[in-house]
Amino acid sequence: MTGATGFIGSFLVPELLGAGHRVVGLSRSEAGAATLTRAGAEVVRGDLNDLDRLRRAAEAADGVTHTAFDHGATNLAEGSESDRTVVAALGDALGPGRPLLISSGTALARTQGRVAVETDEHVGSEEYPRAATEEAADALGARGIDVITMRLSQVHDTRRQGRIGRHVALAGQHGRVAYVGDGGNRVPAVHVSDAVRLYRLALENGRVGARYHAVDEEGVALRDIAEVLGAGLGLPVESITPDEAPDYFGPLAGLAALDLPASSALTRHELGWRPTGPGLLTDLRALDHDAA
Repeated sequence: MTGATGFIGSFLVPELLGAGHRVVGLSRSEAGAATLTRAGAEVVRGDLNDLDRLRRAAEAADGVTHTAFDHGATNLAEGSESDRTVVAALGDALGPGRPLLISSGTALARTQGRVAVETDEHVGSEEYPRAATEEAADALGARGIDVITMRLSQVHDTRRQGRIGRHVALAGQHGRVAYVGDGGNRVPAVHVSDAVRLYRLALENGRVGARYHAVDEEGVALRDIAEVLGAGLGLPVESITPDEAPDYFGPLAGLAALDLPASSALTRHELGWRPTGPGLLTDLRALDHDAA
């Protein structure tokens, strides 16, 4: 497993161990290695840039879950192209017959105004760099490699909230919580405990070539999110125009105005997945602001 000590990975390791799997996690630090050892996992030392070590670890595995991403890259395009390289290396090492689960996002099925479904094709990396990961999966699948794509929504608990965590930080910087227009545009969400259970189900019973949506709530309105954040932070909440969005949201301005609901109906039917965790607004009301 890559990303074994990250937000999702730290929940996925015990999920897999509890189901009887042997887990070998990649760690770039002594502290991370110690955390994995305490959890009962084995450790491979290295990072995403060490492709030779990644290949050797994958060659010895029955399957790979790739939950890491190079957030230390100078920009999203650089990190995405690095991920394309990592996915290709892992797939080459596994070959046919052993699954590779990659991590993507429901926003890649860019369907403004319509609920995204698992069968929607992804946008191209020239439009959104993060699509490089799914393009790499497509290339492997065309060669008969067993790839399964996990499209994540806003994965959350009371400490982490994916993209919404950046909204929290921006609110602190600006002294107010903003949303664009009427704030009716939506983001899908899933609790981290449900997301990792879906990874396990896909690893155990997933269909080769499938795209699964880790989505509990199809769409939570940005206005509702802003109101909950404002109440929790003690800050005013206001609507801003699309022209004002870049000054407030910066690089997030494009996403802040998009309506990106997503369905997991096919995922639930195929894998028998039933989310049970708390909703996004519930976790935001109990937000640990020291960890956010």
